[in-house]
Formats: sequence, C-alpha cells, structure tokens
Amino acid sequence: MQKLPVGELKTHFSEILDKIKSGEEIIITYGKKKENVAVIIPYKTYIKKNKINLGMLKHKKMIIHDDFEITEEEFIDL
Repeated sequence: MQKLPVGELKTHFSEILDKIKSGEEIIITYGKKKENVAVIIPYKTYIKKNKINLGMLKHKKMIIHDDFEITEEEFIDL
C-alpha cells in the first residue's frame, strides 16, 4: 500500500487513478506530520466489503418503496 501526501495526489491524479483501477490501495496523508487521513481503494473492493448476505433471502429481490412507513410500536413488535 502506497502513501501519498495530498499535494502529490493532486499533481498525479490521473496516474494514481490508473494504479487504483489496477487494484492498488493508496493511503492519503496530510499536514506537516503527514497524518493518515484516508484510503482510496478500488470500487470492486468497496462493493465486496459492503455486501450484505441475507442467508435464505440472498437470491430474492426486495424493494422498499419511498412511501413505506412504520411506527416505532410496529417496529418493536416485529
């Protein structure tokens, strides 16, 4: 994993994006102390880490409509 200060990221942004697309993760540092403030990871990695496995429902498609409402009492009784 490569570390880059913000200034270098801004200067070489396109090249850094190419590295990220190829699977590399980049730590962004900031300030005189070069504190780690962020990590840029490939989108595919992000999706894999945030995927929720619903067990038996994992192959079912579920849609929650914008007008869906539930009271606190109904939620607690579930």
